[in-house]
Amino acid sequence: MSTTRLTDRDLLAELEPVADQQLRRHEQVAEEWFPHEYVPYSQGRDFDTEPWTPDHSRLTGVAQIAFEVNLLTEDNLPSYHREIFEMFGTGDGAWINWTHRWTAEEGRHSIVLRDYLTVTRAIDPIELERGRMQQMMTGYDRDGKDALRGMAYVSFQELATRISHRNTGRYSNDPVADRIMARISKDENLHMIFYRDLVGAALHLDPSRVIEAIAAEVQAFVMPGAGMRDFNRKAVQIAKAGIYDLRVHHDDVIWPLLRHWGVFDVEGLDEAAEQAREQLSGFLTGLDQMATRFDEKRTARAARETARTG
Repeated sequence: MSTTRLTDRDLLAELEPVADQQLRRHEQVAEEWFPHEYVPYSQGRDFDTEPWTPDHSRLTGVAQIAFEVNLLTEDNLPSYHREIFEMFGTGDGAWINWTHRWTAEEGRHSIVLRDYLTVTRAIDPIELERGRMQQMMTGYDRDGKDALRGMAYVSFQELATRISHRNTGRYSNDPVADRIMARISKDENLHMIFYRDLVGAALHLDPSRVIEAIAAEVQAFVMPGAGMRDFNRKAVQIAKAGIYDLRVHHDDVIWPLLRHWGVFDVEGLDEAAEQAREQLSGFLTGLDQMATRFDEKRTARAARETARTG
């Protein structure tokens, strides 16, 4: 492994053949699908003659919240496209071709989710539209992260989104919703693999910078929907339901990627990277402890609820 620290421009140039290879692989394995084939349009009714009321919903309260959060997160696609475009640069090579492909695929997610929620009257369409307006006007900004931190972040974020979507579908107790979320999750998994493997390739080019980037993103990670209205309250409810909580984040998002990259096995790091890895180790220990406490509180709360109702 090289110990040379590369500039973003040089790193992206070195990684472009890998990006091209990953893009070609993605195009070969990605399945074509069509949102209209997943939405039960026959259940639709006109809202001008039959306005929405809460009793129309086929989803439980927490499932409603999870679907809303997932959709409004997907709605911010214009901001994500801008950020990835700026991160990878312009031109007509693999980076820009991936950016366009990724954006096109992600666009289907908000289409199918909104159509499903509207047709089945699962969520108040007026509040949903107001939420979309607020979320898109807030936008998303990667806060000046360099390309390595950006790639590390989207690796974790795509995996987190995949799991959140999949668990939301299962929790919904609706076969139609479950099928939609399973389909979206397949896309998110392939997107995660693209970024994950680029980070892995970067480890061989600039291991110290990559380890620092990974450590920084694990410790600073927030979901891209964090800017939406009442996000913290909704995230707590989603966590209490077990759809996406600290244990899921620690066990099913962070550690699978850290193991895949062999973060704690990389040798030849400089002093700053070694220090960052030590800080990461301490952070993971604390996160595991927090996840355990949250699980214990949830179990105790469920036991009290059972005792009251039983």
